[in-house]
Amino acid sequence: MKTKIADKFRTLFGEAGDFFASAGRINLIGEHTDYNGGFVFPGAVDKGIMAEIKLNGMDKVRVFALDMDEYVEFGLREEDIPAQSWARYVFGVCREIIKRGGKISGFDSVFAGDVPLGAGMSSSAALESTFAFALDNLFGLGIDKFELARIGQSTEHNYCGVNCGIMDQFASIFGKAGNLMRLDCKTMEYRYYPFHPQGYKLVLLDSVVKHELASSAYNRRRESCETVAKAIRKNHPEVEFLRDARMEWLEEVRDVVSAEDYMRAEYVIEEVRRVLDVCDALEKDDYETVGQKMYETHYGMSKLYEVSCEELDFLNDVAKECGVTGSRVMGGGFGGCTINLVKDGLYDQFIAKATASFAEKFGHAPKVYDVVISDGARRLE
Repeated sequence: MKTKIADKFRTLFGEAGDFFASAGRINLIGEHTDYNGGFVFPGAVDKGIMAEIKLNGMDKVRVFALDMDEYVEFGLREEDIPAQSWARYVFGVCREIIKRGGKISGFDSVFAGDVPLGAGMSSSAALESTFAFALDNLFGLGIDKFELARIGQSTEHNYCGVNCGIMDQFASIFGKAGNLMRLDCKTMEYRYYPFHPQGYKLVLLDSVVKHELASSAYNRRRESCETVAKAIRKNHPEVEFLRDARMEWLEEVRDVVSAEDYMRAEYVIEEVRRVLDVCDALEKDDYETVGQKMYETHYGMSKLYEVSCEELDFLNDVAKECGVTGSRVMGGGFGGCTINLVKDGLYDQFIAKATASFAEKFGHAPKVYDVVISDGARRLE
């Protein structure tokens, strides 16, 4: 990939620039907890975005997206927003840096990536983080890493129409090889946890489906959580988010909230607890407990939060039948991947059975991605 980028950069812009990269991410556990002030547990992966960048001394940005074979030029004022959706990520990062007082000017870039699109590994956060990190580095802006993550998040909100949490950008910026990260989405405190599962592999099975109700359904679930938190707050004023609530406090408002809202809240309160249980288990190298919690999360996302789908439930069932240690839907749901913790000795049998039986039922095989926990945003030598 680096050679292809360098060749195209030379053709378009002449003299070579500097290389930067950032990562896609997985989330081991802690789904739909971020907007409830809870914990998430992501790690950066060995798939991401790579860019060659050189300052051009103009007030114009010239970018070529190698994977899309598309070239765009734009200025740095608000009215210069490009039409292409991919270019808005780069433009948005520039604008968010300028809004924060960062002095930047034009640059040339060629970028490419190997994050599977639509698999829930956040290629967009990898793109934002690559350019935010690079521009901070090249212009000597001294922006702290949390602010770089927020620049990516604000780009999604203000230029791409996605009201996301901070997890994806956080993982992409802060990723560290061989470590997962527990992020407290209420306080923004984080901690690295070594992740070296001896005798196990982490693998994603991509259903290659995305059901279209995702965004409206996501908003409805968010409203459910806020409704229940508000109801609990009347009895317990300290409850700012569902993360602050206890199951017995939820029980107190069972007759006040709808059955559906109750179910959504039940999942979230249990999921917040599960993340902490997984952290404790990892400190003891207890991967069997980690796996059990993953299955519990899948059950909760499928039956209580209702964001799974037939394809993902099928892959989860196959994992159980094959004796896989842990399996669950990863990401927002309604399609995408399952993340699976598999003993080395069962790996080949599991992949063969999951691939064949899924293809027989749904007419196409799932894609298989082995996961290596890697570094986040960085300058490449």
